[in-house]
Amino acid sequence: MNAINQRVGNSDLIGRVITRMNGAGNKILILDLRTVDIVPTVQEIQSIQSGNGLAFDQMMVLFKPRLRGTKAFVRIYNNDGSEAGACGNGTRCVAWFLVREGAEKTLRVETAAGVLECEQQGALSYRVDMGEPHFDWRDIPFRDRIDDTRQVDVNARAIDTRLGEASLANMGNPHAIFWVDDLSAFDLSTIGPLLEELPVFPDKANVSLAKIEAREHISLRVWERGVGITKACGSAACAALVSAVRLGKAERKARVSLPGGNLTIEWRPSDSHVLMTGPVEFEAETVLDASLFDKDDA
Repeated sequence: MNAINQRVGNSDLIGRVITRMNGAGNKILILDLRTVDIVPTVQEIQSIQSGNGLAFDQMMVLFKPRLRGTKAFVRIYNNDGSEAGACGNGTRCVAWFLVREGAEKTLRVETAAGVLECEQQGALSYRVDMGEPHFDWRDIPFRDRIDDTRQVDVNARAIDTRLGEASLANMGNPHAIFWVDDLSAFDLSTIGPLLEELPVFPDKANVSLAKIEAREHISLRVWERGVGITKACGSAACAALVSAVRLGKAERKARVSLPGGNLTIEWRPSDSHVLMTGPVEFEAETVLDASLFDKDDA
C-alpha cells in the first residue's frame, strides 16, 4: 500500500502526538492512529520529516489490528514517503511503545512483511522474530533468473572497481551485501544511490558494505533505499548474517556492529527464523501543529 496523496495544509494529523525514538541509532518516529481512520499522505510524511527535531529514517504508523492476537497493524514509511516492508529497529521501538501503555512483554504486530513477535529482554532491550529470509531470485526481487543468490555479479564494478559480487537476500526488504576489507575505503554517500538503483533490482535495493571481523562479529554500513545512509538497519543486519552463514563466513549467531550500535542476530536452525535483539531509546514526544503543514501551501 502506498500513502494517499491529498490533504496538505489542513492536515488531519494536526494535534496528534508523535513519539521520537531510536533503535541502535536508527532514527524512528511512532505515530499512533489506532483510534482514527486516517492514512498519512506522502506530503504529510515529508512535512513531518522536515520539521524541527523530527527528521527520521523510518516512521512507524500504528493502525487498529487486522488480525486476532496482534496489537497493531504497522505501516512503515521511509523519509521520502515510500513504504518499507520491514524495519527491525523500528519494530523494537513499537514494542517498547506498546509495553509502556500496558501490553504484555511478549506481543505480536502485523507489518507488510508479516506478523512479527516481539519480546522484552530488559528495560530497554527487545528481541524481534524477523521471520524467514528469502533467497530465490524472484523473492529478492532480481531482474534475471539465477540459481544461486549467494554471490551475484550485479555489475557493481562499473560503479566502483573494488566492489565484487553481492550476496542477495530478502528480509522483508531487498538487500544486496558487498563484502569488503575496509568499510572506510568507500564513499557510501556516492556509491549507495547508484547501487540502490542498479537495473537488476526492479524494486531497488538496500545496500550494505560488510566486513567479517570474526566468525561471531560482522561490521556493517548501510545505504537504505528511500532513506540514505543510516546509523543502523535491522533488516540489513539480518540479511548480512544469513548471507555470511550461507557463504561459510560466520556462525548462526553473531554481533553485528553498525555506526549507531550493536545488534545480536541469530538464524535459528529449528525453523529458519531470524531473531534480532537490540536496544531502544526514548527521546521525546511532540504534538504536530499546523505550522508544520502550512508551509506546503506556500
